[in-house]
Parts: sequence; structure tokens; C-alpha cells
Amino acid sequence: MWVSWVTGLTSNTTTTVDHLMENDPSLVIIVGDMTYANQYRTTGGKGVSCFSCSFPDAPIRETYQPRWDAWGRFMEPLTSKVPTMVIEGNHEIEPQASGITFKSYSERFAVPSSESGSNSNFYYSFDVGGVHFVMLGAQYAWLKEDLSKVDRTVTPWLVATMHLPWYNSYSSHYQEFECMRQEMEELLYQHRVDLVFAGHVHAYERMNRIYNYTLDPCGPVYITIGDGGNIEKVDVDFASFAGTKQPDWSAFRESSFGHGMLEVMNSTHALWTWHRNQDVYKNNSYGDQIYIVRQPNVCTSPTISRY
Repeated sequence: MWVSWVTGLTSNTTTTVDHLMENDPSLVIIVGDMTYANQYRTTGGKGVSCFSCSFPDAPIRETYQPRWDAWGRFMEPLTSKVPTMVIEGNHEIEPQASGITFKSYSERFAVPSSESGSNSNFYYSFDVGGVHFVMLGAQYAWLKEDLSKVDRTVTPWLVATMHLPWYNSYSSHYQEFECMRQEMEELLYQHRVDLVFAGHVHAYERMNRIYNYTLDPCGPVYITIGDGGNIEKVDVDFASFAGTKQPDWSAFRESSFGHGMLEVMNSTHALWTWHRNQDVYKNNSYGDQIYIVRQPNVCTSPTISRY
């Protein structure tokens, strides 16, 4: 079982972690924005949409290191028992003097970058339980090389993880990352990536299979799971679309904190379940659930035939 979420360190985070530990995951995936240490101190822990909005004359963003230490102690009951893989988010940038960035993230997490042919812990890949994970920043050449080596007879499932969502119907960060999508989406589509997890937006949303804003049975299932708990609160406003309240590519969305679980059943079927925090004390409760079905005989790849 796998988990994908965005955390922070709030009462909502406590509920999220307690809930997912009850679900007994075998691997944890955190899609960036772990501690919010970059804006904690100057906002009194209450959070603002961005540091520079409240402090426009500040030369650099603050980074409150005790927040990282507190987060590490808080997560220890989970991370000491369950393998945890991470990818950086914008709150990990933490600009310092002399142009130093991502220092806390880089020093605190060990990831298999060199083992996967990457020269940076900002992007890497690994295999586990029939799944090949690619953890993405924005690196086309490495991704192209990595995907070309995937053997779908060994790891039939291919999952991409990034902090920034390409598909998102919330007003927060709507189409903010179009440049990255336009440059890299075709590569994921050609290699028949099955699932794409993202964070950044503080809410939950699952997309129908899609490619280039068109419903496509061979496109990935995109899931935004940036709802682990944070000081910026949950996103509630949706983007405006002509003639409809919700675009056809958005299958389910809800402004609640929670976490998701992916259970790979076999080479073609996986069960995805999203649990709301408010359902934590209810048996067999969830906010969204769907079987994700691969069709390797129908969705053959133009670049890879080893299914």
C-alpha cells in the first residue's frame, strides 16, 4: 500500500498521520511542502499565501530550522517504521544568503538519485512492489532516459510524482504549470504512465484519464493530494469554466484534508482510496474510491512494447 500527501505540522496533520498509520502503509510518498518552516515564524504560525505578500521588502525568505526538527520528531513514529520517499516543493526552496536554496531538504533526506542515473536528489526513480516510481522536478533528458529503461514485465505499473499539478480545477494555482505540462506531458503519455500524483493545491481532486486536456482512455489518472494538513488552510474556491461548474476531465474534487492509499492488486488492477480526516473514527469510511485498470493490450506504447 502507498500513501501520497502534503503535510505541514498542524492539528490537521496529526489527524492525517494517525489515520494513515491505522491503515498500515508499506511505503509513504510525500509530494513536497513538508514543514512550512520558510514562513512559520514571521506569520506566528497562522500562515499566509506567500511570505513576500506580507513582507514585500524582505530580501530573502526566513527559514525557521527548529520547525524542521519538530517535524522530524513528530513524524518519527511513522518514518522509523515505514520507508518514506519525498520530492521537493516550493516551501523547501528556503532562499538563504549567497544564493543557497533547498539546504534543509538536501541535508535531511537520502534518496536513490545516483542509483537511478540522476545527479540530483531533486529527481530520481525507484522500483517497489511491481511499480516504477519517477519522482519529478523538471528534467526532461533524465526522465526520457529513465522511462526508456522501464521493463513493464518486471514493473507493470508506472507512477509519476511531482509537487506541481498539471491538471487542477481549483482557482489556486490553476494552469500555473502549463509550461512544464506542455514540455513533458507527451513523454509520460508515450510511455503509458498509469498514475500521476501531485500536491501544491491544498485540497483533493481526481481526474479522469486525460491527455492534453482531452479525455483519453490511455492517458494517466492525475490525482492532486495536497491535503495532508498545513498552516495555509484548505483551498475551497474553484476556477471558472465556460458553461459548466466542473470540467469533464475532473472526476471528483473536495475541499477537505486527508490522505490517499494505493493498493496494487496485480499487474492490471489497483485500488485507490482517499480518506477524509473527518472520517477517521468511522469504520470503512472514505471520501473517494476507484479501481484503476490498466489495458496494456489496448494502450500499447509507440516507444515501448515490453508490456
